[in-house]
Amino acid sequence: MAVTTLDQGRLLPDTFEPKRNNRWILFFQDEEIPAYTLKTVARPSFTMEPVTIDYINSKTYLAGKGEWGTIAMTLHDPIAPSSAQRVMEWVRLSHETISGRDGYASFYKKNFSLEMLDPVGASVEKWDIRGAFISEASFGDLNYDSADPVEVSITVRPDECILRY
Repeated sequence: MAVTTLDQGRLLPDTFEPKRNNRWILFFQDEEIPAYTLKTVARPSFTMEPVTIDYINSKTYLAGKGEWGTIAMTLHDPIAPSSAQRVMEWVRLSHETISGRDGYASFYKKNFSLEMLDPVGASVEKWDIRGAFISEASFGDLNYDSADPVEVSITVRPDECILRY
């Protein structure tokens, strides 16, 4: 039996250009958080809840309710505009600590888009994230031993994520 060697051109095609972790931009619909303050963001994740149908001594499964996972973001916290202040303004739309008032969903749910970029800056993937609100915010740790920039971390809970392309 003859041994066949695979052609290198078939293994590593010239047209392969991977999407890169550092080529992305996130735009908030109402510019709640400036795009240049974002340091990291998680791409959307999805979970489908299984429904079990028992029958005699076996099981069959169906797709149940789907759920979009939370999206984590890390922001640089410049002196101006302060990311901590922008995050708290968004949080206060859902709950105001001083007065104890809660806000309407139409005030605190925000829309934004996450775009992956190619080497020349053209958008090659676009996610529309809708109905997101801050479910968790952390304003970072301070340390006299470090001169690292301060960061703010938030987790948002979206209603839906749509992959446009």
